[in-house]
Amino acid sequence: MISIATWNINSVRLRMPIVEKFVAEESPDVICLQEIKCENDKFPAEALAKLGYEHQAVCGQKGYHGVATISRIPLKEVSRHDWQDNGEARHVGVEVGKTGMVLENVYVPAGGDIPDREKNAKFGQKLDFLGRMTRWAEKVDAPTMIVGDFNIAPLESDVWSHKQLLKVVSHTPIEVETLDKFRDAHGWVDIGREFIRDPERYFSWWSYRSPDWRKNDRGRRLDHMWASPQLARQATGHRILEDARSWEKPSDHIPLITEFDL
Repeated sequence: MISIATWNINSVRLRMPIVEKFVAEESPDVICLQEIKCENDKFPAEALAKLGYEHQAVCGQKGYHGVATISRIPLKEVSRHDWQDNGEARHVGVEVGKTGMVLENVYVPAGGDIPDREKNAKFGQKLDFLGRMTRWAEKVDAPTMIVGDFNIAPLESDVWSHKQLLKVVSHTPIEVETLDKFRDAHGWVDIGREFIRDPERYFSWWSYRSPDWRKNDRGRRLDHMWASPQLARQATGHRILEDARSWEKPSDHIPLITEFDL
């Protein structure tokens, strides 16, 4: 058995107390972090190693973005794709021990506020990022899992109000269509929705702007764990840690965990 978690931590140094709490309560074998918001030499490598995660692949950037995969199991870094073609640190890929699994950790750009590439360059960059991911996915030939903050909630049940968010970046038809093309390019299986079936409520992000996130519950499912078909068949469980949104100084995202029998 192996357990893999993904979590947009929104500054790993600031959130170390809740990372420690998460490890104490859940203790996954591998944790994929997004938005670490620090350069490699500022990453809390020693503190995480003391928690048992001595194997680390870090792709950092000063103040913004950045991803890291930390593990109790030996890792071999195999790739760092620049899917936005601008030098931002948004991806790291590893092989996980002797499991035969390639684990891709990605932070897709948010895309700004206006869902129009002519009026908003960031939105165009987001779609182009996904387009490059799609061309890469067409060539994937190993049992692979891709996880992270995709910044898209594809299903109607992935948002608090489909009608009100149709023109809001993260849930627009063109983003959903673009993500569908990425899914189809490799036949990815959406692990979360294999275990928490549509139309069940399933959110992973709630805005800091909401004074009472739980009462208002205006969430979106922006974080995902997708797997190659043969790997997906070995998944034995999937869960979300919604209570983490109420921890002290929380991220606006919560952790997702998938377990495999490998």
